[in-house]
Amino acid sequence: MYNVNETLIQERLACIPEIADVLNETIRSWSGKLTEGFVQERALHLGAEIVTDIGHALIDGFIMRDASSYEDIVDIIAEENVIEQRIAARLRELVLLRKALVQDFVQWPRRELHPLTPELPALLRDFAEQVEAYLEKELRG
Repeated sequence: MYNVNETLIQERLACIPEIADVLNETIRSWSGKLTEGFVQERALHLGAEIVTDIGHALIDGFIMRDASSYEDIVDIIAEENVIEQRIAARLRELVLLRKALVQDFVQWPRRELHPLTPELPALLRDFAEQVEAYLEKELRG
């Protein structure tokens, strides 16, 4: 039997609606203000962390091959049919932002709307739905 940390996964998934709501509000009123930039920056960061945390929990719990990087986590869960390839491609872009958001944050262009930002709410919702469907199929199906 698999030992999947469903608590961690569900806690992370539960954050997605709030992130999506805040991002949608920020996108609607985007004017390039510094506070909007910080909201965007944090939402992108949290999105990347949610994807990698959940991906890592799935990889560990279902004993998938070891990941060598953050983007590899996305590749593995796509290969294992947790998420669709079209979503994986965009999530790979998101997790590649992690280094800039965490380590190179002093150079982050806070007053610019990042191209991934308008897509992120729907992307994270699709990710959540596909993770839930995978868990249902593999653990309860």
